[in-house]
Amino acid sequence: MGETGPAHLEPSELGTKEYWDGTYAEDLSRTPPEPDSPLCGWFSDVSASSKILKYLSSPSLGLDKQSTSILDLGTGNGEMLFLLRQEGGFEGPMTGVDYSSQSVELCQTLAANKGLAEEALKFRLWDIMGFDAPESLAVYDVVLDKGTFDAVSLNQATDRLGKRICEGYCERIELLIKEGGILLVTSCNWTESELKRWFEHENLEPVDRIEYPVFSFGGQTGQSVCSVCFRKKSKA
Repeated sequence: MGETGPAHLEPSELGTKEYWDGTYAEDLSRTPPEPDSPLCGWFSDVSASSKILKYLSSPSLGLDKQSTSILDLGTGNGEMLFLLRQEGGFEGPMTGVDYSSQSVELCQTLAANKGLAEEALKFRLWDIMGFDAPESLAVYDVVLDKGTFDAVSLNQATDRLGKRICEGYCERIELLIKEGGILLVTSCNWTESELKRWFEHENLEPVDRIEYPVFSFGGQTGQSVCSVCFRKKSKA
């Protein structure tokens, strides 16, 4: 994103790997392991996960539940993929990636406890903004981001050109979306218009949004959470 992009967020510990490693390590220490991530609080008040599930299941979107491939970026405790598989009836290949090894271990443990086979639901260690993607990653019909761009935006790290790493985020993940596939970004730090400025470019176009409860404060109205759907354009 160039100089016309939204102003950067102030750095926070919520943007550091150390913070999330500690969070998921604490989840793993419970018997049995039980997720209690701050991300749950960020989005649970507006039932974001259930709204995302309803949106992805809508006939208007036309996703084939038996074959649609789904990638969950920054999967955390795997909640979104578990919901899609167990309650949404999505049976296609699903992969969740996270840069925290504790997150991956937690997800794998929870998946085993739920009786979900590794072949159907995979969790992999990957730093989206770091090294190249694992060879097992390909391109997907649906790529989900629920709070991951928020966390990346709170990271003060910069790239070799001195730019905040969030500026290169869209470029990295666009490569993981099939032509005609969708990217659904859910945020509690960015508005709908700001997300469009971050993600809309020559290969990605905004096509829809998810409605959330509207609040009013100081004469202004808005949503505490927003989800914007982008479609990757076909080259043909």
